[in-house]
Amino acid sequence: MPRSSPLSTHFRFDSKSSSSTLRHFDLWCNKKGAFALMGSLGRLSSRSLETEIPIMVKILELTEGAKDAMPLGQGAVYWQPPEQALENIKQIAWEPSSSRYGTHEGLPELKEALLKKLLLENKLYKSSVMVTAGSNQGFLNLVLALCDVTDSVVLFAPYFFNSYMSFRMTGITNILVGPSDPDTLHPDADWLENILGESQSIPKLVSIVNPGNPSGTCIPKPLVKRISDICRDAGSWLVVDNAYEYFIYDGSEHFCVEGKHVINLFSFSKAYGMMGWRVGYIAYSSEADGLRTQLLKIQDNVAICASVISQRVALGCLEVGRPWVTDRVKTLMRNKELLIDALSPLGDGNIKGGEGAIFLWAKLPDKYQNDFDVVCWFAQRHGVVLLPGSACGVPGCIRVTFGAVTETECELAAKRLKKGLEELAADGMVAGPDSSC
Repeated sequence: MPRSSPLSTHFRFDSKSSSSTLRHFDLWCNKKGAFALMGSLGRLSSRSLETEIPIMVKILELTEGAKDAMPLGQGAVYWQPPEQALENIKQIAWEPSSSRYGTHEGLPELKEALLKKLLLENKLYKSSVMVTAGSNQGFLNLVLALCDVTDSVVLFAPYFFNSYMSFRMTGITNILVGPSDPDTLHPDADWLENILGESQSIPKLVSIVNPGNPSGTCIPKPLVKRISDICRDAGSWLVVDNAYEYFIYDGSEHFCVEGKHVINLFSFSKAYGMMGWRVGYIAYSSEADGLRTQLLKIQDNVAICASVISQRVALGCLEVGRPWVTDRVKTLMRNKELLIDALSPLGDGNIKGGEGAIFLWAKLPDKYQNDFDVVCWFAQRHGVVLLPGSACGVPGCIRVTFGAVTETECELAAKRLKKGLEELAADGMVAGPDSSC
């Protein structure tokens, strides 16, 4: 059988042109008055102006404008941090040290606990750690430390939108978006080997997310190792986002790879319900010459340190440990089943993910390439907030999150989603999206 076409093709970002999706965001921005002070545009950074509007800004606005809308768009979980971790801060909040600057790399006791966790759980034996204000800040710190504006970088579609934005905001325009297997959504290692084997400029950094955001898939251990080996042999950095490391289903396995060229990112946001506390961390090789010094420079100018009291909550979470998270991840299985059924009007072959993280990835009927309009329509007419695939480099798709709602809430959300998809297939976008979208 001939292999189906990949999800994406190799391209370089052209700042003089933009996709229809980016134009759609720009139009929305104009209508909202964000560019009202036109005389100021000439004095604003072209790096920022040429970076697309954050999709979550728009998604959150849809949530506010749609009454009782069910949040299936943002990557979040429904639970709070462990009770023990929250109880600890009642006293800690009054300690003078909680209001002072912390060390740049993180509280010593938290770093010690993280190194132990990395050793026992992730089998990372030669790691140094820097605690950041969420793993998003960690990724941006790495881009600033590793890349120049003349460098090329690699992502795989569907990609995590904030990673793409971090490259654009730092002035990197040579962004190579590689394909994923259309059936598994795993990164295409053959494509990567060809790109990194070119005699011209070799990409400085390759980024993958495992488990996948937005794909909801798990990259198998042999493929992770192969990608790492390709990057090592080419002299490229490999940055792996492991934010959803504990979110594994149906016998899948999460695996971390180690090497001088490998940097792993982790987060407390999802596993421990610490989204608003903003704590993540970078794990990099202790043998990576000079990297620590550069990260310290950047940390001092961006955040100085992650919130001290947030770090103490994170330490309390580690004391409770992975079993606490596993118990809560198990409760998401029913949510996943409900939403897979809700997506069934699209056809089984058009529903991917669910192996890891908290996401399902679904292809809309071919005529709905403008997935942003579809997302607006769902929010306004059916009270369900989704995320458009175009924000992740693959138009005509949607990402559905099953972590942010309880089972009872998910039952209602699934009914709305299924009803909307059945209507979309039969009648199209009846009473189409409001012009305010």
